[in-house]
Amino acid sequence: MKVLGKNYKTIWLDPVDSRKVKIIDQRLLPHEFKVRVLESIEDVNDAISQMAVRGAPLIGATAGWGVYLASVEALEKDLDFDFVYKKSLQLIDSRPTAINLKWAVSRMISKFELSNNLYELAENLKKEAQAICDEDEKSSIKIGQSGLDIIRDLSYKKSGATVNILTHCNAGWLAAVDFGTATAPIYAARDAGIDLHVWVDETRPRNQGSNLTAWELDNEGIKHTVIVDNAGGHLMQNGEVDLCIVGSDRTTRSGDVCNKIGTYLKALAAKDNNIPFYVALPESTFDWSIDDGISEIPIEKRDENEIAFISGKNGNEICEVRVTPQNSKCLNIAFDVTPSNLITGFITPRGVCKSNKEDIVKLYPENYK
Repeated sequence: MKVLGKNYKTIWLDPVDSRKVKIIDQRLLPHEFKVRVLESIEDVNDAISQMAVRGAPLIGATAGWGVYLASVEALEKDLDFDFVYKKSLQLIDSRPTAINLKWAVSRMISKFELSNNLYELAENLKKEAQAICDEDEKSSIKIGQSGLDIIRDLSYKKSGATVNILTHCNAGWLAAVDFGTATAPIYAARDAGIDLHVWVDETRPRNQGSNLTAWELDNEGIKHTVIVDNAGGHLMQNGEVDLCIVGSDRTTRSGDVCNKIGTYLKALAAKDNNIPFYVALPESTFDWSIDDGISEIPIEKRDENEIAFISGKNGNEICEVRVTPQNSKCLNIAFDVTPSNLITGFITPRGVCKSNKEDIVKLYPENYK
């Protein structure tokens, strides 16, 4: 996608030095665009845990490159496969909720038995990490095409009037390798000439909506308005929202969706106001091993300072200010689970389906054995 008119992906291998992986440091956006270099699996672990990269698909892609960087370190220091394996497993604990992380690490580890030495392992892992990135980009494009008809139908029903779409958190190209999940249908609809406007939830406490989604849409020239998290229900009641599209960090085989905290409340409001509520996701975000999202998905709790402090720009300086009393405790629950009965359907690379096991099986029969 575009940054000041230039196309970028969110992660890429340095074309000159294959020992370096480059990312966009999302912690500084929207105030500063900075490319950060990752040179070790420790750098990758820090980037994931500290949210320099975030979003389930991008976390998975970054983890893939992390395993590759561990093999480069092992090769340079004359270590063994066991070093790479142990370092890889440590990555899984950096963010426990997004299933793409474990999926990507497991996929990378599967290449170990196909390699006879460290050099061959590093080459195989480099190819696999790049394959994960390439597949994610193609997946996002297909998600966009799958969701385009939903937006096109709404535009037709409104006789070409503006289609108002509400998003939560950031499920854009910053959350994937390119194009994104929830934003992919929006970009596809824009390219198809459909008149759009996006309501952007600020998404406290990390403000991924106001900081990241709004920044993306601004760079892409898409009409949007940032709203506080609690305004969505009011807008729905007053006919200002035609469609909700969100992403997912983990979706069960029965259709429960774990996503950024606050998603559940938006789904409730959408249900009460008969507004379609869709979840856009790649295959790698499904957890085929579990059915009950509320009892089986681990919910990450993060540092309370993410609530107590807020980052912003004062003049030319990016700074943090405290917004809570010094002695007040904060509970920072990062995700919630939206039950399948509140979800209209899933927008996937294979098409659109209802949010129940029977319909998911029709799209992904190979995962129900």
